[in-house]
Amino acid sequence: MDIARRAIDTPIHTWLLVLACLLGGWWGISTIGRLEDPAFTIRIAVVATQYPGATAEEVEREVTEVLESAIQQMPQLDIVRSRSRPGVSEIDVELRTTLPSTAIAQAWNELRSRVADAQPQLPSGAGRPSVNDDFGDVFGVYYAVTAPGFDEREQREIARLMRRELLTVPGVADVEVAGLVAEEILVEVTQERLARLGIPLDAVVQAIQNENAVASAGRTQVGERDLRLALRPSLDTVAALQRIRIGRAGTTEQIALLDLATVSRQPVRHPPRIVAFNGQPAFTLGVSAIADTNIVDVGQAVAARLEAMAPYIPLGVELHPIYQQHEVVDEAINDFILNLAVSVAIVVGVLCLFMGWRVGLVVGGTLFLTVAGTVFGMRIMGLEMERISLGALIIAMGMLVDNAVVVAEGMLINMQRGRTARDAAADAAGRTQMPLLGATVIGILAFAGIGLSPDQTGEFLFSLFAVIAMSLLLSWLLAVTVTPLFGHYLLKAGKEDATDPYAGRTYRAYRGLLVTTLRLRWLTMLLLVALTGASLWAFGMVRQGFFPDSNTPIFLVDFQLPQGTDIRATDAAMAPLDRMILETEGVVSVARFVGQGASRFMLTYQGERANPGYGQFIIRAESLEAITRMESDLARRIAATHPDAQVRVQRLVFGPGAEARIAARFSGPDADVLRALAAEAIARLEADDRITDLRHDWHARELVAVPRLEEERMRVAGVARTDIAQTLLFATSGVRAGEYREGDTIIPILTRAPEAERGDMGRLQDRLVWSQAEQAHVPLSQLMTRLETVQEDTLIQRRNRVRTLTVQANPGPGETAADAFARIRGGIEDIPLPPGYMLEWGGEFENSQRAQEALGAQLPFSFIPMLVISILLFGRLRQPLIVWAVVPMAICGVALGLLATGMPFTFTALLGLLSLSGMLMKNAIVLVDEIDTRIAEGEALSDAITDGAVSRLRPVFLAAATTILGMVPLLGDAFFASMAVTIMAGLAFASLLTLFAVPALYAILFAAPAPGRAPAVAT
Repeated sequence: MDIARRAIDTPIHTWLLVLACLLGGWWGISTIGRLEDPAFTIRIAVVATQYPGATAEEVEREVTEVLESAIQQMPQLDIVRSRSRPGVSEIDVELRTTLPSTAIAQAWNELRSRVADAQPQLPSGAGRPSVNDDFGDVFGVYYAVTAPGFDEREQREIARLMRRELLTVPGVADVEVAGLVAEEILVEVTQERLARLGIPLDAVVQAIQNENAVASAGRTQVGERDLRLALRPSLDTVAALQRIRIGRAGTTEQIALLDLATVSRQPVRHPPRIVAFNGQPAFTLGVSAIADTNIVDVGQAVAARLEAMAPYIPLGVELHPIYQQHEVVDEAINDFILNLAVSVAIVVGVLCLFMGWRVGLVVGGTLFLTVAGTVFGMRIMGLEMERISLGALIIAMGMLVDNAVVVAEGMLINMQRGRTARDAAADAAGRTQMPLLGATVIGILAFAGIGLSPDQTGEFLFSLFAVIAMSLLLSWLLAVTVTPLFGHYLLKAGKEDATDPYAGRTYRAYRGLLVTTLRLRWLTMLLLVALTGASLWAFGMVRQGFFPDSNTPIFLVDFQLPQGTDIRATDAAMAPLDRMILETEGVVSVARFVGQGASRFMLTYQGERANPGYGQFIIRAESLEAITRMESDLARRIAATHPDAQVRVQRLVFGPGAEARIAARFSGPDADVLRALAAEAIARLEADDRITDLRHDWHARELVAVPRLEEERMRVAGVARTDIAQTLLFATSGVRAGEYREGDTIIPILTRAPEAERGDMGRLQDRLVWSQAEQAHVPLSQLMTRLETVQEDTLIQRRNRVRTLTVQANPGPGETAADAFARIRGGIEDIPLPPGYMLEWGGEFENSQRAQEALGAQLPFSFIPMLVISILLFGRLRQPLIVWAVVPMAICGVALGLLATGMPFTFTALLGLLSLSGMLMKNAIVLVDEIDTRIAEGEALSDAITDGAVSRLRPVFLAAATTILGMVPLLGDAFFASMAVTIMAGLAFASLLTLFAVPALYAILFAAPAPGRAPAVAT
């Protein structure tokens, strides 16, 4: 098919294609969605069950085990993890990554059904299990709101106003408010007054519940109308609560609650989360966008709405950005567009320098149209501009240039020989269009296994495959249509008697080296094989990584006090550190979260679950360099102020994160044995001074006060365990007596002893318990022997129904997790394990292994079609063997480049290696096809090899030079740097393989005679 000639003869069709790329690209870049990371389905749900009063072991045995037994029957299940704490069971249910996204909702319905079926097997005191599968929201527009001088009610109204208004912004999916201090109404009654008046605690609780109950009063018929009787709760004010009257047992006397108790409205003593920003109390406002919308537009619309709301927000209320995803995305995409423009300019500049400005404009124009057309295709397919799709354009850049360069080079040579543009284009495109198409398809297939993988990796990286496929196919189409047309307009034909275009000094020098290589072909291949082996050995010294740290100038400092620390004590310990952090050079702001982590403000962030002894600082720095400079010193200073605290620094990462980058999981039945194994592992890790942040996820055992009761005395006194539990609850946390409704806010009503009676553990034995049988109070000291303090596990972790304790650590500054893991692995694996116990590795090692296994499982589905196409392309076996034989040799340049720059081999570098193999195979295919074509035209075998290789010198050199120089702007990008080094160094060596190894292999396999003496090079 003479596509090039038709493109010149009927230019209207070609110009329509150009116009479609230009206008479509402009429309696409204006309307395409912009995200930070590609959206993918979260395959985790949490089953939470309350079991008040139970110990962690009782929760594990009576609730967690029962639910896990039911859940494990799900065929979609991958991993089940659980945390049993006093009074609470939490089970993480993770589905198989190969489960299609369309089947996720059905799987969660089945989970709910199985949990509901298991509920009758739970103990009577356990609550109803709840299933939460909504973990996909990313609150990327994240603010801290400070409102000094405003009380809790006023702050709640401010938050309600902001949330209501922001939910009306187009593209907003949800608005989450967190960190507001809740309130409670306290009814404090002294024990002396209850005893003197002979009023049981139950009477107070029941009176409050009766007055505030919401109950149906029925319906009545009045004539033809059916009227509903509405009995409103009487507790519409705190004063109404004080007026409640309580009857004395055995009499007709009544007493007002105001005369019996002190009623007050106060902030809760133990809030679930405390938030501060730059040292001021705050609450957070997180905005998530609807899937597939442009986060930049949504973020800007949210900012505009907040600005419009300014007159309605009270003076003194301020919003402080913690994370602005729309600004991060906008900056990243603008930087990419700038880098892309620089890359295209470099391509055009190099081509103009070596081939003239006309060829530079032809190839540069084709490259620009390819990028524009790809953006158009992305918009049509519903793909967004995000980190992976932008990376795909960068990965494809080398192959995009190559197609146009090959056609333009062939056309230029033919026109220099005096042929017309039509004939030159037809010959150049006709000779290369099928090899280029085959090589292009092979390059696409190199990524097919990743993008079409049925698991979560394929879902996350689908845009990588889709963008590469679109851009490469479009580049081939434009290379055989637009490039000939532009060449027809811009290139000038030479004279028929023009000199040989390959007679220049550079060509002659290369021919001389090539002839020497062909004469020493066996020695050449032996050296290349030896070099490849040495490079594979040297590759073992390359630092290994998974995903690089983010280039957003934010880092996290985790602060963990001993297990059992009160949240107020944790906050009191952390609050003075705000100023110390703010006074550190390079710090812009600090947000403090106590009790649990922040909302998920970026896809790779996972906040800590509820833990009153835990806190986290989210610190924004002036730059990445400032973080590197201050993080270790800051952690050391914080740790010095609180020696009993565990302090660790975390950096935000681009890819999937883990609680710790190094994790050793010990599994077995006995908690004491697991703790002993953990202690041994930590002791061995402490011997390595480059390992930091050592801890394990069961935390320390917690002190628990256990009353030792006298069962016989309790029976005689007519007192049940529940009576004693209520008495102790009243004397400590408080008994929930009802609810006070204020608009849409429900405020709990608690009855408890005054502060003076609650501060001393020794006075618990002096509490009075109401005996229903005796109708009198009985001293608790008569019903118990002692109050014993013991240590017990308050957090029991399980994995796949087996108790699992994880020892966690991080590598030191400047070291990758892979390097640290390789150093400490043997010492940990040498720990003797008792029968029934097991060691597994988690952390970054497990994440990397899973990603590589998923990739490795799909590679056969890529490489088998690639092999078949390469065989079909030539119709013989020796030519594909040549092409495939040089692919492993590309590791030489990759190893040298990574070792020289100190860059780690990350997941993005692996993608760059796949791209490199595609570029190398394309060059090899075109060269082998050129040699075959020359032989078919009657040229001698040795001459065909030499002349074919010489004819490919400039295209190979220019494609490599433009790609390598085009990658230079990416060396400063944290995400793409290792990939850029891989492609740059690998392609430089791969070009030498194309120009020397391919001809040598061809000569060996086809037994070509040694070429004649090389002509002397002019001096």
